[in-house]
Amino acid sequence: MSVKVRRVDSKVDRKKFVRVPWLVYRDDPSWVPPLLADVSDTLDPRKNPFFEHGEAALFLAERNDGEVVGRITAHTNRLHNEHHGDRTGFFGFFESVDDDRTALALFEAAQNWLKQHGCDKVLGPESFSTNEEVGILVEDHQGPPMIMCPYTPGYYPSLVEAAGFEKVKDLYGWYYEVGKIPDDALKVAHAVEKHPLLTVRQADPKHLERDINIVREVFNAAWCDNWGYVPWTDNEVRHAAKLIKMVIRPEITAIAEVDGRPAGMMIALPNINEVIKDLDGRLFPTGLLKLVWRLKLGRHQFQSGRLLLLGIMPEFRGSALGGLSVLLYVRAHRGAQKLGLKQGELGWTLEDNDKINAGIQFMGGRIGKVYRVYGKDL
Repeated sequence: MSVKVRRVDSKVDRKKFVRVPWLVYRDDPSWVPPLLADVSDTLDPRKNPFFEHGEAALFLAERNDGEVVGRITAHTNRLHNEHHGDRTGFFGFFESVDDDRTALALFEAAQNWLKQHGCDKVLGPESFSTNEEVGILVEDHQGPPMIMCPYTPGYYPSLVEAAGFEKVKDLYGWYYEVGKIPDDALKVAHAVEKHPLLTVRQADPKHLERDINIVREVFNAAWCDNWGYVPWTDNEVRHAAKLIKMVIRPEITAIAEVDGRPAGMMIALPNINEVIKDLDGRLFPTGLLKLVWRLKLGRHQFQSGRLLLLGIMPEFRGSALGGLSVLLYVRAHRGAQKLGLKQGELGWTLEDNDKINAGIQFMGGRIGKVYRVYGKDL
């Protein structure tokens, strides 16, 4: 049966686009259905601040009987290309049945759109940048699907590679058991805590936008030389603060300051996948009440979480505060213990970021998952 790909150009098509994962993962018991409203808002230029510096096209793949069998986005990111000085385009939100023809048709549609928009290479998947979900899951050794991390079928690498894409970068998701803190890590943390000008506090949910702005300041300074870095904008900060307000737990956050100046930060979140899996993506008629009951009223005991960000301002690396990252890891561990978390995922981290990866191993982490970013010249 033949496959055709067409651009999404109506509300009906957009709903079909959002629902494609329910076709791909319907027989996978590990899959966690995303909240339909969240996905719709992410794709909506009126609601997602990405579209202030990015442009995207959505495509659906259909068989000649009208059955939807795949989807993809093609998008550009002005901030990425300005920072890195290139003309890279991206694909994202890729989902497909296990069929080379379907995947190839989707990639061709995305590539043609990117060529028309002046791109000379394509990377992905990114939804919509490295600050969101990125990569295809190519190794899964341990742990449940994690908040804001890709979960993809085992046949996806073959589909992508059959379309001419090659590995560009692997990203590590580190499995971490909330057990005993290593003695050497405790010694380093205790030494750093004695610094007379250092203060470390939790993020304050009542002033979340203020504290997320501090996180942004550290992030943009600490990550700016990294592969794939995209600056975090003011409006994206405000958007992020709204999204995480219900789920954030101060115990697993930390903001470090030296003499009143931002020095480092750590943000972890409980794994919200635990509380949305049975909602089947729907907040109505009862899903929202269940979510509020579990999150706002604290009726769910989280078992897992993810450490999303941990960064140190460049000026404090290698100084008397050279072990500040270890102190923030220890704070994350202790906070997780208070919340009753049993395990977590740290990262992702770049496969070639040897210093960060060694630090995570020092704390007892081990590689649990590998997410792969692919690329191709246009």
